[in-house]
Amino acid sequence: MSCSRPQKVCLCPFLPVHPLKVSTCLYIIQHPAEESRVLRTVPLLVACLPPDKCKVLIGRRFSEDRYPELAAVCRNPSTLILYPGAEATNLEEIALMPSSPSVMIIIDGTWSQAKDIFYKNSLFRLPKQVQLKTNISSQYVIRTQPTNTCLSTLECAAVALTIMEKNKSIQETILRPLQALCSFQLQHGAQIHHSKEHLLKNGLYDKPMPKNKRKLRRMELLVNNVKI
Repeated sequence: MSCSRPQKVCLCPFLPVHPLKVSTCLYIIQHPAEESRVLRTVPLLVACLPPDKCKVLIGRRFSEDRYPELAAVCRNPSTLILYPGAEATNLEEIALMPSSPSVMIIIDGTWSQAKDIFYKNSLFRLPKQVQLKTNISSQYVIRTQPTNTCLSTLECAAVALTIMEKNKSIQETILRPLQALCSFQLQHGAQIHHSKEHLLKNGLYDKPMPKNKRKLRRMELLVNNVKI
C-alpha cells in the first residue's frame, strides 16, 4: 500500500515492504474532522498493516442498527477499547494473560472529540477499557499535544500492538514513517510544536486563557502536573 503523498515528500520508502503480520485487529473510530487534516497519522498506520487487521470507521455516533459488525465486536467479551481513565486497566496487565484479546478499538481525534465519541456512544462502554502505562514522549512534534506524554493515534497503536503481540520491532516499524513525516515537514518550514503542558509551565503559552471555569481548571492541572 502506498502513502498517497507527492513524490517530493513520499513516505513509501519508510513503510514496511510487506504489511506487518499481526494477530490483533484494530478498529479505528475516526472523528469526521480528522479526514480534512493534511498531516494525519491513521493513513500511515493503515499502510503498515494488512487490510483485515486495521479497519477505519468514520463518524460521531455509532448505533447498533447502523453498525451491526461493530456492535458484535463491542459485545465480544475479549474486545478492548483504548481510552484512559480511572476505570481503565493497564494494557500490560491484560497482555500477561494466557490468551491475549485479538481486537482493540482506538478513537482517533482530538482529546475533546475522543471524549465525546467515547461517552456518547453506549457501544463503546461495553468492551474492557484499557490504557497505556508509558512515559515516552510523542514523536509527532508537528502537532500540539495536551501533555508531554499524550500520543498520536499511530503511536498509541504502535505501542499497543507491541504489547499485545509481544514484539518490540512492531513499534519501530510503525513509527518509522511518522518520524520521516515530521522530518520532511520540519525541513519544509514547519515548527516543532511543544505540548500545551510544556508551554504553560515555561510561560510560553501565548493564547488567551479560557473563560470557561472547567477549561481553566484543566489548564491549572497541566501546570501543576496533575494527571487529567
